[in-house]
Amino acid sequence: MGRWTESEARAWWSSKPWICGFNFLPSSSVNFLEMWHADTFDGATIERELGWASEIGFNAIRINLHYLVWRNDREGLLQRLDWVMGVADRLGMATVPCPFDDCGFGGFEPTYGLQPEPVVGVHNSRAVASPGRALLLDTSQWSGFEAYLRDLVGTFRTDPRVLFWDLYNEPGNRMIFEPGGCRTYQPDFSEASYRLMSASFGWTRDVAPEQPLTVGAWSTPPPETTEGPYQTEIDRGALALSDIVTFHAYWDTSHVRRFIEYLAQHNRPMLCTEWMARPVGSRIADQLELFRSQSVGCFQWGLVKGRTQTYLPWPDDLVAARGGDVDRSVWFHDILDETGRAYDPNEVAALRRLTATA
Repeated sequence: MGRWTESEARAWWSSKPWICGFNFLPSSSVNFLEMWHADTFDGATIERELGWASEIGFNAIRINLHYLVWRNDREGLLQRLDWVMGVADRLGMATVPCPFDDCGFGGFEPTYGLQPEPVVGVHNSRAVASPGRALLLDTSQWSGFEAYLRDLVGTFRTDPRVLFWDLYNEPGNRMIFEPGGCRTYQPDFSEASYRLMSASFGWTRDVAPEQPLTVGAWSTPPPETTEGPYQTEIDRGALALSDIVTFHAYWDTSHVRRFIEYLAQHNRPMLCTEWMARPVGSRIADQLELFRSQSVGCFQWGLVKGRTQTYLPWPDDLVAARGGDVDRSVWFHDILDETGRAYDPNEVAALRRLTATA
């Protein structure tokens, strides 16, 4: 099985409504290990919050999985994923699973078991990577990564509830979010990330899923060159390997418009799999209409304010680098509080209006 042709990708897209979804982690989970672990899997909260999302009009969810849960509790992870996809499907939402992830913003290696409490005042303070940076750099572990991916995709390779496979979230992202509104970096491991990303496409194509494969181009500086914004080796590789074009865009509307114009040259369906960060100008009021008018699918970050604390801002210098202002009175991500009440009713009204037309 090779990469889908442009015509195959466009035929798949033409059979879908406009996709308007969100990245989902229940408010009771501090990270994706806590979400999927048997001892902390919170089905009641998941079902309640997905119900709120369905009422708003969302038609898709993107969810990260975790290798360590599969390694320690394979059957449990597959059963819980099947259940979540079943709830989402019953509520009119397709699912985008994401098996690998380099976003270890908490700065520590993932550990299977009870997860620590969030660090007060820090955005996504306990985020852990999958499989984790130490395991990623240990080549003796890679046979396990292959088995995990083949098993996961093979189990659901013909499942219509899976919209597409987003194989690897932000490969090479080495940021750590520290207390006090600052960020640091781990040593560069992007070469290993690139190799795992490339291998993941090969392993998954061997399984021959019916759904398309992608990895999002995520490192998006301002598109001030004629070559466009996606100039890292990993982003170029992701765009070349993917059946459909996906990207991340925490930028203001003028930048996002230029990202879309640049990516249109690939002549494939486009979806922005991460966006919506109010203080940097990535707002529902400004950009949802743009995505809809350009037939670009979109998945905003977050749904319900919770233990990830993603309603709090990124580190100050990262916000400033995107042209934003740090204002803790303004939610960064998320659109509902823990009772289901909208942070901004106008945002929910816009979502309902535009998803209804889809």
